[in-house]
Amino acid sequence: MQNRQQIITRFAPSPTGFLHIGGARTALFNYLFARKAGGQFKLRIEDTDRERSTDAAVEAILDGMQWLGLNWDGEVVSQFARADRHREIANLLVSEGKAFRCYCTPEEVETLRAAAFAEGRALRSPWRDGGTPPPDTPFTVRFRAPDSDVVLADAVQGDVRWAAKEFDDLILLRADGNPTYNLAVVVDDHDMGVTHIIRGDDHLVNGGRQSQLYDALGWVRPVFAHIPLIHGPDGKKLSKRHGALGAEAYREMGYLPEGLRNYLARLGWSHGDQELFNDAELIAAFGLEGLNKAPARLDFDKLAYVNHHHMRLAANERLQELLTARLQGRPGLVDGAIAHLRLTPAMDMLKERSKTLAEMETQAYFLLRQRPFDVDDAARKNLSPEALERLSRLRDVLATHTDWSADALGDVLKAFAESEAVGFGKVGQPLRAALTGGAPAPDMGLVLALLGREETLARLDDQTSKA
Repeated sequence: MQNRQQIITRFAPSPTGFLHIGGARTALFNYLFARKAGGQFKLRIEDTDRERSTDAAVEAILDGMQWLGLNWDGEVVSQFARADRHREIANLLVSEGKAFRCYCTPEEVETLRAAAFAEGRALRSPWRDGGTPPPDTPFTVRFRAPDSDVVLADAVQGDVRWAAKEFDDLILLRADGNPTYNLAVVVDDHDMGVTHIIRGDDHLVNGGRQSQLYDALGWVRPVFAHIPLIHGPDGKKLSKRHGALGAEAYREMGYLPEGLRNYLARLGWSHGDQELFNDAELIAAFGLEGLNKAPARLDFDKLAYVNHHHMRLAANERLQELLTARLQGRPGLVDGAIAHLRLTPAMDMLKERSKTLAEMETQAYFLLRQRPFDVDDAARKNLSPEALERLSRLRDVLATHTDWSADALGDVLKAFAESEAVGFGKVGQPLRAALTGGAPAPDMGLVLALLGREETLARLDDQTSKA
C-alpha cells in the first residue's frame, strides 16, 4: 500500500549503447502511467559501470527519448554522482545490524558458495555474526539476508515467492567501496519518490532482492510491474539478428515518433480491440491492468500499418520538412525552391503511397530527378524507336493542352491512345519510362499534373530527341 499521493515513475537506462527498442517501450509505459495520473516521469542514468558507460551513449539515450516525445520531469539524475549517498545507506544498515563487513576473499566466497549449493541453501558469510578481521584485509559490505521467504506483489505477475535459500547475503558495497546495482537502485528510487516501477521481467529477481532492502530500511515498497520482454517475429528473445534495435534506427527507417509510440504501446498492453491511438487516447486508456503476461512479438508489418495511419494524419508541411531533410544533398535531385514547388502539391499522394518516410523518399524520387537523367534498363525496353515516335506525337498534343489537371490529362492520354489505335499500355508504359526513368510513380495523369507542363515537355524532349 502506497502512502504517497502523487504517482512518480522513472526510466533508468544504462548508458552502454543506444536507446534499445525494449527500453523505449519501458520508458513509454512509465511515461503514460505518470501522465494519466497527473504525476511525474523521471529519468535516471545508471552510469555506475564506468568502463562501459560513455557520454556518447548518454547523448544517444537523451536524443532517442526526445525524438520519441517522452519528455521527463526535472533534471536527469546520474546514479554515479550519488555514490556517497549509497554508501551512507549501506553504513546505516551496518550500524543497525542489518548488514555487515565481510572479509572473505573471492576464493573463499567460491568455496562457501559451492558448499551452500551442495547443501541446498543460500550463501551465508561466516562474518555475518562478527569476528576479528585479519589486519589490512579488504572487505565488502553484505546485506544480512533474512531467513524467511520473499514475496513480491507484482502488478503484472501476481504474487511471486522465493524461498529464503535462493537469496545470498547480497553485496552492497564492493571491496573498492563502490555500491552495487541493487543498493543504488533502491536508494535512488526512494530518494526520487518513485511510487511505481514498470520494467522488464528480467529484473523480477532484482525486485525480490530490492524488496528485502526496502523492508530492512523501513521504506514503503513501490508498486512493481514486471513486463515480459519483446521477442522477435520468430518468438525468440529480441536480438540484433531481428533487425533494428535502437530508436535511432527506427528514425532512420522513416517511422514517425507518434507511429512508433502507438505501436510500442500495443506491444504488451491491450485496450480491447483498439489498435490505433493518438497520444491523448493512449494517456487516457493506459493502465497496469492492461499489461500482458505473455511476451509480445515484434511485427514489422503491423508497425508499418500503424505508422501509415499516423503518416496520413500528419500535417503535409511537417512531412515535407522531414522528407526534404532526408533528401538533402542527395545526388541527381533538384533541391531548394524547385523541390519545394514540386513536393508541395504531391504530399497528399505521397502520404497515401508511403508507410514510412523512407518509402516517401522512393515515391518522391521521380518528381525531383534532375534532367537529363538515365532511364533504367527495365524501363528502357519500353522506349523502342516506334514508342519514341509515338511519344513525340503525344508531346505535340500535350503542348497545346490548357487544362493541366490530373483528370483532364488522363482523358487526353486515353484519347491519344484511341487516336493511335493502340492499347493504353502502348502509350502509358513508354510515357512512364520517359517521365520517371523507371522510378515508382502514380497514375500517369497525376504524374503529368505534378511535374507540370514545362518539366513534362522537357523530359519528353530529352527522350524523343534520341529517336
